[in-house]
Amino acid sequence: MMYMHYCKRCHRVYMLNGHKQFCPKCRETITELKLTYMDYVSMDESSRTTFNTCCADEEQLKMLSTTYRMYKYSKWYKDLQKQVTQQAIIAYPVIDQTSMENALSMS
Repeated sequence: MMYMHYCKRCHRVYMLNGHKQFCPKCRETITELKLTYMDYVSMDESSRTTFNTCCADEEQLKMLSTTYRMYKYSKWYKDLQKQVTQQAIIAYPVIDQTSMENALSMS
């Protein structure tokens, strides 16, 4: 499927297959838009320019964007979780006791 995305760094709207996470030009994170491909191609040049200007505004971009909720089922997400799990550092709480505080007195 084709989805519309916006890159804040490049200030460009991209039509990309699948739910991409990174801009094909600058490799920064991109935002997936609610706008469908058919709606975008039916816009004239002035409408596209206006839409691009709206995407440049952070508040309007939040209203125009959507989140892909099926990440946890994606192969790339599962691979990412495996990497994070392998690199995770497990910290244990330190109890504020001296090492012999629990020992019995021998006197």
